[in-house]
Amino acid sequence: MEHGVLRYLVPLFAGALPAVAQPANVQGPSNPTNAYSNACATFADKGGLERALRNCNEAIRLDPKHAIAHYNRGRVYAASHEHDRAIADYSRAIDLNPRFAWAYANRGATYVDKGELDRAMADHSKAIELDPRLAAAYRNRGSILIMKKNYDRAIVDLNKVIALNPRFAVAHYDLGLAFHHKNDQDRAIDSFSKAILFGWKFAAVYRDRAKAFAEKAEFDKAIADYNKAVGLAPKVATLYRARAWTYLKAGRPANGLPDAEKALQLQPDDADALETRAARRLGGVTRPSPTFAGRSPSILCCKAAWTDWSASARAGREPTAGLARASLQVSALCGASSA
Repeated sequence: MEHGVLRYLVPLFAGALPAVAQPANVQGPSNPTNAYSNACATFADKGGLERALRNCNEAIRLDPKHAIAHYNRGRVYAASHEHDRAIADYSRAIDLNPRFAWAYANRGATYVDKGELDRAMADHSKAIELDPRLAAAYRNRGSILIMKKNYDRAIVDLNKVIALNPRFAVAHYDLGLAFHHKNDQDRAIDSFSKAILFGWKFAAVYRDRAKAFAEKAEFDKAIADYNKAVGLAPKVATLYRARAWTYLKAGRPANGLPDAEKALQLQPDDADALETRAARRLGGVTRPSPTFAGRSPSILCCKAAWTDWSASARAGREPTAGLARASLQVSALCGASSA
C-alpha cells in the first residue's frame, strides 16, 4: 500500500495537540522557560521543526525538570521520525508528571510507528485511565485494534470517540474500516460518508467507500468514488487498478483498459513477468491483443487468462495491474463466453 495519503491508517492524532491545549503557561507568562516551551510547541505545529527544537532545548536547559518542555521536544522528535529520542522525552515527561495523559498518548503513538503495538495499547489505555474524555486516545487505540484485527473492540472505542466529539472525522473513517472488515458494508458506507461530511476528504476514504459500494455490486457509485480518489492522488497505481477491476465486474471491460495500462505505466515492475506468464498459458482460442505504450503486441489466451482472473477473484487475492490488463483485454476482445 502506498505511503502517505493512502496509508491504511491515517496518522495518529496525539502528536497534533495544539499548543493552546497544553498547560504550558501554568507558572505565568513571564516565566522564560514557559516562553521557550510555548514557542517550541508553536513552531512544531507550523512545521518549523528546527526552530522548535532550539526553543525546546533552551527550555530544558533552563529547567531540566520542565515536563511540558520534554513533552514538546518529544513531539518534535516524533515529527522528525527520531522515534527513540521521542520516546525518551515522553518518558521523561511522565517521570516528572505521572498523570500527564497526553505524554502517554504521544508515546503510544510513537510505539505504533515503531511497530510495537502492545506497548502502544498499554500507553493509550493509561492515557484513557488518566483522562477518560481524551478522545484522541480512544481513536488511537481503536486504530491499533483494527491493526490487531480486533474489530469489535475497535468499534467500541471509536463509538466512544464519536460520543465525545461527533465531528471527529477520522474516527468515522476508522469506524468505516472496522465495519468494512466485518462485511457490514452499509454501516461502512455510512461511516465513510460522515468522515467526508466532516472534512476527511482524502483519497483513502473515497477508495475505501468505493470498495464497500463494489461489495454491494453498486458499481456506478464505486466508480464515481474511484474517480474522486484518482483526482486526489493521480500517481497512485493501485487506484487505477482497482477502478479497472470495478469496470470489469460491472461488465464494461473496455472502459477499464486505459486504467489497467495507466497502472502499469505507474508501476511497471511486474508487467513483463505477467505478460510472459500469459504467453506461456497459450491454448484454445487465441487472438492478438492491442499494442500498449510502445510494447510489442502479446498473444493472450482468452480462456486461460479469464480463468486465471476468476480464480484470483474467488480466492480474494489482490489482482496485479498486469493481470487486470490481460483480463480486460480478454473480456473486451473475446467476451466472457470464452471462459
